[in-house]
Amino acid sequence: MTSAASAGPIVAIYRTQILPLSETFVRDQALALRRWHPVLVGERQIEGLPLAGLAVTARHRGPPSLMQRFEGVIWRRFDRSPPSLVTMIGRLQPRLIHAHFGFDGVEAWPIARHLGVPLLVTLHGSDITTRMQWFADGRAGRRWKGYPSRLTRLVKEERVSFIAVSESIRDAAIAVGLPPHRIFVQPIGIDTQRFARASLPIAQRARKILFLGRLVEKKGCIYLLEAFDQLRQHLPDAELIIAGDGPERPALTERAAHMEGVRFLGAFTREQAQALLAEARVFCLPSVTAESGDAEGLGLVILEAQASGVPVVTSARGGATEGIRDGETGYAFAERDVAMLAKRLTQLLTDDAISTRFSAAGPGFVAEHHNLYQRTAELEFVYDRVAGLNP
Repeated sequence: MTSAASAGPIVAIYRTQILPLSETFVRDQALALRRWHPVLVGERQIEGLPLAGLAVTARHRGPPSLMQRFEGVIWRRFDRSPPSLVTMIGRLQPRLIHAHFGFDGVEAWPIARHLGVPLLVTLHGSDITTRMQWFADGRAGRRWKGYPSRLTRLVKEERVSFIAVSESIRDAAIAVGLPPHRIFVQPIGIDTQRFARASLPIAQRARKILFLGRLVEKKGCIYLLEAFDQLRQHLPDAELIIAGDGPERPALTERAAHMEGVRFLGAFTREQAQALLAEARVFCLPSVTAESGDAEGLGLVILEAQASGVPVVTSARGGATEGIRDGETGYAFAERDVAMLAKRLTQLLTDDAISTRFSAAGPGFVAEHHNLYQRTAELEFVYDRVAGLNP
């Protein structure tokens, strides 16, 4: 167990696996807490994110054995948690359990129920936008076939509340049947101090379009390739940098095989992402609603781009409505509208006045509306309310 220095009531932040490399937002939010004392709790601590400064309590370390996998199936089937995990978390005497993703919310509820503490579940996107029948039919994997029924039972519990990371996620949650009066809209935000603007002004940069993200259907990268193919006919010096990996990569590389100016960089670190943003003229997140219903919640990378002074073009649900100022820090466009995407990208690659204005406005917008520390202070008031405490 590592230790944290903060004092105050304990919030047990539950993730089944602590913590994948992609979940910097969970770690950063926990580290930003000031009045509440965070402890990361879960079934397993993996070789993932560095967690210096945070207390961690996990039942296992490393990859699960066959027996441990079997145990997990049995406990989930009976909607219970391993007694040893309940005991470990109980020793912390938490005033609240905060689970990230609905998937972990249903896993954490038996623990919260046994300990007699409230549960708060942050909904991020796929956990609530994906059609529940998709899960029930086993199309998301056997493990999640029972997720819809477990979520239905969870919703009936008065001591369970929910956080939606955007208004669009709140709408999706209500559509599934979650009670509006127990849903708080609370974006996570980013640490704006990590994203200093690069020294090279945006108008002096090469015509580089940057995509950062997993190469999965909902990220819509195929539509970016289509738009790039169109715009490069009259901007032959334009470049498209695609950083990320995932199951869609083979199809995307095949589509780009005969295109000039496209580079696939594969997986990237946080430091590499910042270096790429420092060179980009425009950032694009062309998200779509996937066949399963899965859709983007907000997309923190949109905020990171603007904080770095890079204009954004996006169709992400929450990102297009809450993550940018359309026409001021970036452009929103409708999902799959390749012609409009090509038009907006062309504007930002060729119009120095617009790109300079957007670049200047982005950092201020993010600092005012999406600052991690401000958002986390607001989260602590949600903790107070859910736990029945006065700040």
